Amino acid sequence: MSEITGLQFSTPAMRILENEHRYLSYLMGEWHAAVLWFEQDNFSLEEGRARLQELRRAIMDFIIPLNKHTAKEEEHFFPLLGQYIGFEQGPLVGIQEEHREIDGYIGHFLHHTAEEAQLNSVEDLRAAAKDAGEAFEVLTVHFVKEETVVFPMAETLLSPRDRERLSGKLNTLIT
Repeated sequence: MSEITGLQFSTPAMRILENEHRYLSYLMGEWHAAVLWFEQDNFSLEEGRARLQELRRAIMDFIIPLNKHTAKEEEHFFPLLGQYIGFEQGPLVGIQEEHREIDGYIGHFLHHTAEEAQLNSVEDLRAAAKDAGEAFEVLTVHFVKEETVVFPMAETLLSPRDRERLSGKLNTLIT
């Protein structure tokens, strides 16, 4: 049963994507704790830099399965669903925009936390961690939207043959 929405999908393709959401949410929870750490009042610059590098490593580990999951959706799921509901407006437009927004926040975080980054104050560290926090928030809402709007739509609209073919294409590991 889905932790976020309370739904459990009946088609294998949607269960695959839902299970990937569960795994990605688990990983997000691990690095989100580090994001929240930066909200405390007192920490040293040295301690903050060390924590930020831990957060960076966790996010770099996270983006591998995230990118594989997103690629599955973009290459297989969305084009198929779009044949049924269109590509110009509707939920796919917003969902795909969120993919770009998530990528932007994570990319910004990684850019600003690279080894050559000049993080010379506690506020610089907090600002960098904030990008990771924004990515977490967008991802959390994004998963809910997919699970409450897009996945149920696919279960209802896709033909049995299309659902079966999609399951075959999505049945790959993201780890």
